[in-house]
Amino acid sequence: MKIAIGADHGGFGLKGTIITHLEEKGHEVIDLGSYNTDSVDYPEFGEKVAMAVKNKEVDRGIVICGTGLGISISANKVPGIRAALVSETFSARMSIEHNNANILALGARVTGPDLALEIVDVWTEARFLGDRHERRVNKIIDIENKYSK
Repeated sequence: MKIAIGADHGGFGLKGTIITHLEEKGHEVIDLGSYNTDSVDYPEFGEKVAMAVKNKEVDRGIVICGTGLGISISANKVPGIRAALVSETFSARMSIEHNNANILALGARVTGPDLALEIVDVWTEARFLGDRHERRVNKIIDIENKYSK
């Protein structure tokens, strides 16, 4: 799977851990920054990853900031993006199986690296179930389309 990843300064360390892990698992990772711990603004990185997903340059994306909140809100402003802020494995699986999320958001200051890697593994291995869930995701898309005109 080809995955874009982006983080602000608060998520920089966890981003590196996740990149190494994903590459060891055979995934192709596109690092969209940040590239050090200097203070930066999370909306820029949420948008970069979201645009890579929207433009189909990658299959999925991962965004990380201190809490995961700001960067997930930013990514979700891009039409077509369903970024799910996840802090445990059950929601990671459900975000794909039921909601067809295309971006995983993590909070580096609230989710430790071991748990974050478990979440990433569950999330990358999960597949959208379709059926009644597709109907519901289509209703989300309809809401998005209604208000983005």
